Amino acid sequence: MNPAALSLPGTLTWSAQTDRGRVRQNNEDSFLALTFDVREVRYLGKTGQASLAGADFVFAVSDGMGGAKSGEFASRITVERITRLLPASFKMAAQGLDRGFKDVLEELFASIHREMLKLGASYEELAGMGATLSLAWFTPGWCYFGHLGDSRIYHLPAAGGIKQVTHDHTYVGWLRREGKLNEREARAHPGKNSLNQALGAQHQFVEPQIGAVGCQAGDRFLICSDGLIDGLWDARLEDVIRQGPPGPDGETVAQRLVREAVEASGRDNATAVVIEIGDSNP
Repeated sequence: MNPAALSLPGTLTWSAQTDRGRVRQNNEDSFLALTFDVREVRYLGKTGQASLAGADFVFAVSDGMGGAKSGEFASRITVERITRLLPASFKMAAQGLDRGFKDVLEELFASIHREMLKLGASYEELAGMGATLSLAWFTPGWCYFGHLGDSRIYHLPAAGGIKQVTHDHTYVGWLRREGKLNEREARAHPGKNSLNQALGAQHQFVEPQIGAVGCQAGDRFLICSDGLIDGLWDARLEDVIRQGPPGPDGETVAQRLVREAVEASGRDNATAVVIEIGDSNP
């Protein structure tokens, strides 16, 4: 990658979609799309395009868990906390205060985790409430990410291919990373949805995965819940994302991914957020 390309602001084009699927009675997934600078935070719509000059962008997917509707509540709490905590970091950076993205994201995950545990201990109907969180923070030339659970972030470089950059926090995910299972075996494993880390959910400690991916024009990213993966293999994810819009009847990329996942499986809620990096002067 050309280092000079990392300094160019660039543009982002995004689409997002969520569906409760064909089995669940409610949707425990939540997604977030927002932009923030030193002055304000603005929520973004399900689709859009914007410049990275002068503002950062955050996209996230959270999959809640718990009895009754506490899972739905958990994922909503998660995305709401993001809107309150991340903008403060942008303001500090603008004031010349040195806070790395790793510190900011670790504090964000710790804060959400404490809030989940507090609510779960205080209200019987929220006992055991928890959520996954996969978050991508875009600034010129970089995607910083934070992750906990089995939602996922994929990177599709302009040159081709698809790579899962986040780790599934499951035993099956560990087996896959160690090369002891292939994708087919991991998808069929009975323990694939058994989380060993999540926000809240009575976990005493959490160790979120924090990282950064350098990005350039033509790169794409997918953030999704496990319900999307239940219906679509990695190869199909890449096919749909690289085909781009419009799909049948003018579908966005995210709409097409979610529709195909629900048609193929539909056993869980399915959510997708797709982001494409563009040139600074499209």
